[in-house]
Amino acid sequence: MTPGNRNFQLCELAHKMSATPTSMTEDDWQPLRDLGFDDQACLEVAHIVGIFNYLTRLADGLGLQLDPATLEASETEIPLKKIGDANGARTV
Repeated sequence: MTPGNRNFQLCELAHKMSATPTSMTEDDWQPLRDLGFDDQACLEVAHIVGIFNYLTRLADGLGLQLDPATLEASETEIPLKKIGDANGARTV
């Protein structure tokens, strides 16, 4: 098992679950099961994909916009930097 294959299979499943959730079948989960994912791990993947889709839909529905620093980071692919300590870290 390579990390690339694991990530690829997770992305494939997340894409199908996001784009065409009603067409999901037990066979769609088999690649993850072949990588050692049990029922609990598959459920966790489903929850993460579902929550991400929910939050994205909510943000889009409310018309939320990225702040200038985050927008610049997304366009330049230069990550935001955190300042402060673990209790009060903030993004700049």
